[in-house]
Amino acid sequence: MEYHVSVHGNDHQKGTADQPLRTISRAAAYAMAGDTVIVHAGVYREWVNPANGGTAEHRIIYRSAGDGEVVITGAERITDWRSEGGQVWSTEVPNSIFSVRNPFEVEISGDWLFDGPFPVHLGDVYLDGKSLYEAASVESVHKPEVWPEAKYPKDSLLKWYAEVGSTTTKIWANFGGKDPRNENVEINVRPHCFWPEKPGLNYITVSGFTLRQASPQWAPPTDYQEGLIGPHWSKGWIIENNIISESKNVGISLGTEIGTGHIHSLEKRSKGGTQREQEVILRALRSGWHKDTVGSHIVRGNVIHDCEQAGIVGHMGAAFSRIYQNRIFNIHHKRLRHGAEVAGIKLHASLDTQINENVIYSCYRALWLDWQAQGTRISRNAFLDNLSEDLFVEVCHGPYMVDHNLFLSPMNFRNMSQGGAFAHNLFAGRFVVRSEITRITPYHFPHETAMAGYSNITGGDDRYYNNIFLGDHDDNKKPVPITFFEHLPLKPREAVGEDGKTVMDGVPDNSICYLHPVGLGGYDKHPDVKDKKWWEYTKEEIAQLGDAAKDFFIGNAVLPVAMGGNLFLNNAVPGSHEANAKSYVQKGIKVELNAAQGSVKIQVNEPELLQGASAMLVTTDLLGKTYHADMKFEEPDSTPYRFDSDFFGTKRPDANVTPGPFELTGNGTAAFEI
Repeated sequence: MEYHVSVHGNDHQKGTADQPLRTISRAAAYAMAGDTVIVHAGVYREWVNPANGGTAEHRIIYRSAGDGEVVITGAERITDWRSEGGQVWSTEVPNSIFSVRNPFEVEISGDWLFDGPFPVHLGDVYLDGKSLYEAASVESVHKPEVWPEAKYPKDSLLKWYAEVGSTTTKIWANFGGKDPRNENVEINVRPHCFWPEKPGLNYITVSGFTLRQASPQWAPPTDYQEGLIGPHWSKGWIIENNIISESKNVGISLGTEIGTGHIHSLEKRSKGGTQREQEVILRALRSGWHKDTVGSHIVRGNVIHDCEQAGIVGHMGAAFSRIYQNRIFNIHHKRLRHGAEVAGIKLHASLDTQINENVIYSCYRALWLDWQAQGTRISRNAFLDNLSEDLFVEVCHGPYMVDHNLFLSPMNFRNMSQGGAFAHNLFAGRFVVRSEITRITPYHFPHETAMAGYSNITGGDDRYYNNIFLGDHDDNKKPVPITFFEHLPLKPREAVGEDGKTVMDGVPDNSICYLHPVGLGGYDKHPDVKDKKWWEYTKEEIAQLGDAAKDFFIGNAVLPVAMGGNLFLNNAVPGSHEANAKSYVQKGIKVELNAAQGSVKIQVNEPELLQGASAMLVTTDLLGKTYHADMKFEEPDSTPYRFDSDFFGTKRPDANVTPGPFELTGNGTAAFEI
């Protein structure tokens, strides 16, 4: 059955094309498996809370009619503004306007959220669809100063402040000289745009909408993960071809329900974060976290921007999913509060998840895979203009596959994991390579949620084949100490201690990472897979570690690595495990970035350096198995990998292939545009 919805309709009508309903919510209350809800052009100020789910054979589909933009917004327009002098205006709204909670009263809070200089709330004020910055006081609204962490400093001069009373909320706002009575000014009043309160509503499609301006709470892995839109711990959703923006925290959440995470409580602070995370995983397994019940979502063709925590987040609920052909940008650009869950895409336990053909740019961090990235594939993505690294893989045992990507930000990869395979990528930035032996994290039986064991991260078990490393003109080829959340450009080091180490603002020694130049030098202390030996730290090297790490390092061995067919240009640094690596002082490749558009042009000026530079075709047989999971690098259906086509699908030869994402098939200069 079809239900039609129109801004000119009436919820007392039948929902037919000639008698449409007025709200999507009314249609969502009626729709059953096999039904389609068709929404016509207009602005819908509501939280769509579906009552029912579909089945694999008979989905419930929500789609735009194609007769104009369909906006679902968590905001209401406010026109009653009074001048407070200068550029500041005020309004007072009844608290009854807010659904569920008053976002101007509730602070952003949760696990893994860092303290800030003043409280930040879930509320927001929007001028022409774009959110202003919260201020610490009314005085700060009258005398605005640039927020020093803002990606776009000028925007941070537009500020708001609110005080919540028993029946009303008063808001002051600086609109930069614009008269809010003549502009489109809104405030958020709803936590979600499209979100089922009840978990387990499966097989729903949401297609072709503009979804914006909602106030979901901060979404840590150890708690309920809210989003502007999401399936709320269910299976088989398709979220496609939408424009998603202005979430106070998360755009799309594929994450946990209330029952799988810890409730907000000071008591959880008595346990370490690793232990809390382990408890949540075990609780989820007991509650039915299984391939048949949760995950297997498709998120494709969306444009996701201006969300302050993450574009896409998911703890366990994103397992077995496909996330592809999305454009994600301007994630965490205000930076009023920071935390450990900030990225264009941030996933925990991305078992068998495929992250392909996305463009992620102008974010704080692009892609962060945390815990249990087993069977995950990251393929044919473009990463650029990200402040921190393009890819962060944390405390995972693999196998995870990274192939045919463009890593073009100043920092490409923060590796605190093991068991990764990297083939046919273009790396144009620096690496962090670090063990994590103090944290014990799980690995799984192949293609299942069932856990097979636990181990710490000694590092290694990585393979690099047929990649291109493009140097960044930095003459310093020595590793540089940086902190866990530090990024380029690095802050000046204030002093050097008696032991010769740089003082890192009070950060313990075992929390320091080392940033390596472009290339594979960060793996030089690992054994070679040809030797098949574990390498023990010497007493002298252990002595240089922090006290907290010494006991753990004794008896813990670093896993071997494998390298071959890589190409090093513009003085990029080869690893010691590739004795005959092809290395050239020439640049060979010209990269032109347009950060505003999220586009890149790549020109190969010296194809003779690249063409046929590797003798090997990368396959599952070449990559072997990972140490802990004892699992092959393979597709989710156990089909073996064979990388015989390039970024654009051009066929590769069986031997003498071109390193990097693009196969060069002709003579002369080659150009590519993404």
